[in-house]
Amino acid sequence: MKKDVLDFVVAKTHELIDSPTCSQETKEAANAWLNAVDTENEAEETKKYIAELEEDIMPIDTLIGFAESEAGAQVFGTDKAKDVAAHAKEIKSNGAKYCDCPACAAVAAILEKKDQL
Repeated sequence: MKKDVLDFVVAKTHELIDSPTCSQETKEAANAWLNAVDTENEAEETKKYIAELEEDIMPIDTLIGFAESEAGAQVFGTDKAKDVAAHAKEIKSNGAKYCDCPACAAVAAILEKKDQL
């Protein structure tokens, strides 16, 4: 793996971990991967990490559906849920495939490099 790709993914992984929207299981996978970098376990942990990221990134239609649901209103609050849904619809109309919260944005950037890891 090229050092510049590794450095990029390490930096994005730290952004992901620091994101308020990052789930606990994703943080655990991210930390496990970081701890495995430059060890004999790196390849195995990279596979696990990529699988976790692909599972956890939120497709834009899922975000819209959640934001428009009762559960979304409970999580975000009624007014904020409407704002989230409107924002998601707007970015979808501009071509977004995934949520653009800080965690999903970091995951998307990492996944763009997955074939180089």
